[in-house]
Amino acid sequence: MKKRISSVAAAVSLVLFGGAAHAQETQADVPDVERITVRGAFFGQQVADAVKTPTLLVDVPQSVSVVSAEQISEQALFSVADVMQYTPGVSVGLGEDHRDQITIRGQNTTADFFVDGLRDDVQYFRPLYNLERVEILRGANALLFGRGGGGGVVNRVTKVAETSEDFTTLSAGIDTFSAASVSVDTNKVIDSNNAFRFNGVFDTIDNHRDFKDGERYAVNPTYTWQASEDTTVRASYEYVNDDRMVDRGVPALGGEPLTGYDDTYFGDPNFNNTTLEAHIARIRAEHALNDSWNANATVQFADYDKVYQNLYPVNFDAAAGTVTLDGYRDTTARENLLFQFNLVGQFDTGAFSHTMLMGAEYGNQDTENARRDAYFTDSQDDQITFMFSDPLVIPERSLTAPVRDRASDVTFTSAFIQDEIGIGENWIVVAGLRYDNFDIDVNDMIEMANGSDDGNDGLLSSSDTEVSPRFGLIYKPMKNVSVYASYSKSFLPRSGDQFLSLSLSSQALDAEEFENKEIGLKWNLSDALSLTAAAFEVERENGTAQDPSNPERSILTGTETKGFEIQLVGQLTDAWTLNAGYSNLDGEEMGRVVDGNLANRELAQLPEHMLTLWNQYQVAQDWKVALGVIYQSEQYASLSNAIELPDYWRVDAAVYYDYSDDLSLQLNVENLFDEDYFPSAHNDNNIATGEPLNARISMQYRF
Repeated sequence: MKKRISSVAAAVSLVLFGGAAHAQETQADVPDVERITVRGAFFGQQVADAVKTPTLLVDVPQSVSVVSAEQISEQALFSVADVMQYTPGVSVGLGEDHRDQITIRGQNTTADFFVDGLRDDVQYFRPLYNLERVEILRGANALLFGRGGGGGVVNRVTKVAETSEDFTTLSAGIDTFSAASVSVDTNKVIDSNNAFRFNGVFDTIDNHRDFKDGERYAVNPTYTWQASEDTTVRASYEYVNDDRMVDRGVPALGGEPLTGYDDTYFGDPNFNNTTLEAHIARIRAEHALNDSWNANATVQFADYDKVYQNLYPVNFDAAAGTVTLDGYRDTTARENLLFQFNLVGQFDTGAFSHTMLMGAEYGNQDTENARRDAYFTDSQDDQITFMFSDPLVIPERSLTAPVRDRASDVTFTSAFIQDEIGIGENWIVVAGLRYDNFDIDVNDMIEMANGSDDGNDGLLSSSDTEVSPRFGLIYKPMKNVSVYASYSKSFLPRSGDQFLSLSLSSQALDAEEFENKEIGLKWNLSDALSLTAAAFEVERENGTAQDPSNPERSILTGTETKGFEIQLVGQLTDAWTLNAGYSNLDGEEMGRVVDGNLANRELAQLPEHMLTLWNQYQVAQDWKVALGVIYQSEQYASLSNAIELPDYWRVDAAVYYDYSDDLSLQLNVENLFDEDYFPSAHNDNNIATGEPLNARISMQYRF
């Protein structure tokens, strides 16, 4: 086990006492705290890029959470999973330890991720270094994003070059396990109409697990050209390089995660690995046509090259003293070409006010994916059972010829229109439609080589045409309060969110459909404090889920999730900032029959209760402290309902010290009471173990 207690003590001492002399020179008075702003709008009244219109969030008939760059920094959040932990209605999956994977309102996804409103659907770990904020929209809404997003979507908003001022921020941090990060954010004003900004990061990856290591670096230069008073052009390029060891956690024993082996690695550190290279180039033009109408157009080209290979546990037999492993190597290459156009108008017709959105999207996505299974010499199979030891001594193996080798070509076109109609001072009606055409052609190289005697020549295709409505009714008893009801739909073609599940039998089936019914309340208690609450029901018809008897296959099912969410975010006082959230979720299958009896199972990775609380308090002019609490009730690891992850509480804390106007230090302590817990899973025998007590010390220097 890695030594950590001494590291925590050293880090605490460095932050608490390293600046003590300077602290004695400062005033103990607590100053007024500047209101949190997001591009010029007060917290609780800000807009979200993801909704495509300048509508205040209080008037959006849908649950939306916004996590700012400031919150990401102050809570030392490192990943999308970290951000989701403080979002009601969202739980985190293990994602086979090579990708972001979340469950939003009962809908598990690896593809419902967007960057600046454009699809970012390859499976990888997305960095946070270049973000202005993260927007989480909950509830199916194809009108804004097209296919997928059955439970909601996550949109990352990146930083852009600013023509207002020069600045540079250097950040660095390291934690108990020697996971470190160094980043730079620098903005240079060239003249009144041109600016350049550069964000870069280098991360070393480590945790409490044996053999865990990795590196990631990324750069993101951006350029802003104010072509005229009415026209702005922004260009961006991002390169991400990620190389890390894959760790799929511990197996289960006796209906629960295996205990006593939190650090033990159930894989081969010389084989388990994932690499990613991503190039994402984007250009966006914004133009004010007149006082009422604005247009924007964005073109993005992205190239992803992804490899992951792993051995992972599929069984643990304590009586026999054996463990069973499976394994494979998977490669994906994808090129995305995306175009998006939006036209937004704000005008009046008689007694009615309008915020109208019209737009179109086009996309072409070319993907090549192949998989080769592990082949163990002793078992002559892709699985092997052998005597357990720590570390494992794994028998000799090789890789088979490809068991999957596919190339897919996806083309989609969309058009949408939406109107937000203000009726008097108290009512708003939101109504819109989106038309989507989704075409996919698949070449299955293995089936093509085998010929068509079996009825499958390896040439598969599918075409879906969908019309997705959105409707919302908002009552505003006061300007800062909205009570709403909404209905929206989305869909997912049978090829799945990664274009891998199209088959001879499924290509003729209709797309999966998602319906979201929601009622809610939004209340801006002040310019700096907002309360939101929502009750909802999400139905997924003709859906797919992981087959509990074979995690690499899917079964058809329908599901229903009902729930309630509440979130309070902002400043309670000038010195006290709060982010509190709670969700209650109940999800199960619909229509499953076994031996003639209805036998619906509870949905996987869907805790009934999730509670989060982050308190930050300014105790002196240069000092702040914070305390965080996370509670997650028990959840099933998979749809089999055979393995249950126990509930847990986790307490985090932080201390912040401003040494000067330019230099700030902070200490974040995670799992303050050293709770032993299991935060997530991928299936019944791939279960993540929570990090024990650990600390991270960070600094920021601004000039």
